Amino acid sequence: MKVIVDDKIPYIKEALSTLADRIVYAPGREFTPELVRDADALIVRTRTRCDRRLLEGSRVRFIATATIGFDHIDTDYCRKAGITWQNAPGCNAGSVAQYVRSALLLLQLQKGFRLEGKTLGVVGVGHVGTKVAEVGRELGMRVLLNDPPRREKEGGDCFSPLEQLAEECDVLTFHVPLVREGAYRTFHLADTDFFGRLKRRPVLVNTSRGEVVGTQALLHALQAGQIGDAIIDVWENEPDIHPGLLDRVFLGTPHIAGYSADGKANATRMSLDALCRFFRLDARYRIEPPAPPHPLIEARNRTEAFLAMYDPRRDDRALRLHPEQFEQLRGDYPLRREPEAFRVKYIG
Repeated sequence: MKVIVDDKIPYIKEALSTLADRIVYAPGREFTPELVRDADALIVRTRTRCDRRLLEGSRVRFIATATIGFDHIDTDYCRKAGITWQNAPGCNAGSVAQYVRSALLLLQLQKGFRLEGKTLGVVGVGHVGTKVAEVGRELGMRVLLNDPPRREKEGGDCFSPLEQLAEECDVLTFHVPLVREGAYRTFHLADTDFFGRLKRRPVLVNTSRGEVVGTQALLHALQAGQIGDAIIDVWENEPDIHPGLLDRVFLGTPHIAGYSADGKANATRMSLDALCRFFRLDARYRIEPPAPPHPLIEARNRTEAFLAMYDPRRDDRALRLHPEQFEQLRGDYPLRREPEAFRVKYIG
């Protein structure tokens, strides 16, 4: 079996070597029809567009993407071509929740934005949104949930319309897939009209897909004071991000909210598990991320402890210094572990 693999997928080489006899590693943007023609399977990330141009005439029967999102896969073409695909739903939910928690704690610490008693609106309540809602409640926030597909399917009173979030929320955070057409379209979900309906000048957080929030609409909303601040991890036209928007946001990071070592290990494990199921292989491998350099944290309070585990100002500084290195900052992302990897000793 021959497998072509994005060379930035972590913790995969040793495990995959036990499953396939021919493995080729390549940068995600350099997958070509010639490269994949005689491959049986691809393991990719978002930078590889898996469509007719890449796949037609190839031997590929299976694609795993080590990501939650799958808008880089032409699912209609794959279905017609008999190619099975699998994403990694929920793999980095804990990582994104960690990012949002730390970003909100910084907002409170640096700008006096008291979180307790504020209203958090979570747009998209899948694996990630569910964990972010838990974070909001732990921080003492009132939480409103918006998820039209789930509301239609499940009914009940736990979901609120977007109009209610626009009126009542102090923080709005987006955790939706990118859907360009149809009843549940999310492309430019936050557009000029959306910002015009906001009542409380909320902080906007986007860790989903850049195209969910219109860049020009967001810039205007910041300039007009329709929103109080923005925390942006995903951008339209990545990696060529809008420099004016980066200058205006409270935190700007290079699409790394889900990049904890734990989330990456989960994604790699889920991709290989799917590969084994499809090709009926015996999954005998272990994938464990390295321990953090300092697993014991001494802190005076929970805010200090969580920011010692992960402080997004590091990633914000790196992007502001070198926005042209957006892809490199992602590809060479340093080790980051989630809270379960630490022990905390409170002092003072």
